[in-house]
Amino acid sequence: QVQLVESGGGLVQPGGSLRLSCAASGSIAGVNVMDWYRQAPGKQRELVARITSDGNTNYATSVKDRFTISRDNAKNTVYLQMSSLKPEDTAVYYCHSKIRPLRDFVWRDYWGQGTQVTVSS
Repeated sequence: QVQLVESGGGLVQPGGSLRLSCAASGSIAGVNVMDWYRQAPGKQRELVARITSDGNTNYATSVKDRFTISRDNAKNTVYLQMSSLKPEDTAVYYCHSKIRPLRDFVWRDYWGQGTQVTVSS
């Protein structure tokens, strides 16, 4: 069974930094795109950053130049380095990936359980 497990959230002061990690585990044949989404209270879930299997990235305008997404394909892990954090970055952050499980011919969507990031003084 494939699952995504996130870590690294917490409370940080404005201007601070945090690093989120998300590891895919289980019987995996392939991992395609890996993303980070976030959802603040009362708001829709939004895409924060995306990285393809060959390393191409794109970012939401609100986080560009402050957040960096990267991945380690050998570990099936994606990271989100967040810097210059602002109170408006406060949200639950979710990892997402398109993964092809072993003995499966279909790429499927998987989500992590979410990790809380709170930016406050």
